Amino acid sequence: MIEVKAVEKPDERRDFPRGHLEAVHLTGLDFAVATFEPGWRWSESVAPIAGTESCQVHHNGYVVEGRMRIRMDDGAESEVGPGDVFVCPPGHDAWVVGDEPTVVFDFAGSMAQEYAKAKEG
Repeated sequence: MIEVKAVEKPDERRDFPRGHLEAVHLTGLDFAVATFEPGWRWSESVAPIAGTESCQVHHNGYVVEGRMRIRMDDGAESEVGPGDVFVCPPGHDAWVVGDEPTVVFDFAGSMAQEYAKAKEG
């Protein structure tokens, strides 16, 4: 069976300070489109929702527009921008670089399933 969904009609949308995520869920693929506005930083905008000190979501990403800096918990850093494909394991902070929104497509699944959802307790 072929499944097709449009990102313009996501299954769900999650808003968080200075950004939002739209997710589509298909058999075998949870796909997310994340938009981060200038001034967004994970440790300020999403950490209070996630309840962790750093992002614990694995990302397989493609940057559509904008720039983002990523700092791993061990101090390693990298910057990604338009056209970059990246893999980022759990244990990082990230922030928008510059004055334009950053849009990331994430194919790893965890982002579409878990990102910016409050931990149940």
